[in-house]
Amino acid sequence: RTEIVGPKVSSELIQKGVLAIITAVSLMLFYIWIRFEWQFSLGAVLALIHDVLITIGLFSFFGIEFNLSIIAALLTIIGYSMNDTVVVYDRIRENLRKYKQMDLFELINNSLNNTLSRTTLTSVTTLLALFSLYFLGGEVIRGFTLAMIIGVFIGTYSSIFIASQIILFLGIKRDWSKN
Repeated sequence: RTEIVGPKVSSELIQKGVLAIITAVSLMLFYIWIRFEWQFSLGAVLALIHDVLITIGLFSFFGIEFNLSIIAALLTIIGYSMNDTVVVYDRIRENLRKYKQMDLFELINNSLNNTLSRTTLTSVTTLLALFSLYFLGGEVIRGFTLAMIIGVFIGTYSSIFIASQIILFLGIKRDWSKN
């Protein structure tokens, strides 16, 4: 059975998919801002934008077809990466309350070391499932899984190396952590 989607419908679906991505990123910006501070929010969203742009860039560079399943994968990557980033940020916030006099660089480094094994193991188990889907799942799901594989690698990298460095660069006020 073959299903054909015309260019007008396809264009409309992609526009709605891009709108969904923008909406998801905006809502996550707001959520992180409420849960943490604006520095955390900005760091998380910049890391998410990095993840999406690098994934799209790699697809474009290698000439891989961009379709609706790729947009679904991008939304999934955003959620996955945000989860990783929130775990790191939560440990940073916890350590801010615990070690009030510690240098921010050292505190972020310790927080990353505390969460590194969890982040790595989560990514490895996710990648095992994704590689299985890529090689055994058939042609229909291959684009989605390829985008997810790329996104998990990039999302893991960004939650460790980009998001935390942005909050280090922006600085964090510590007066809220007195209780």
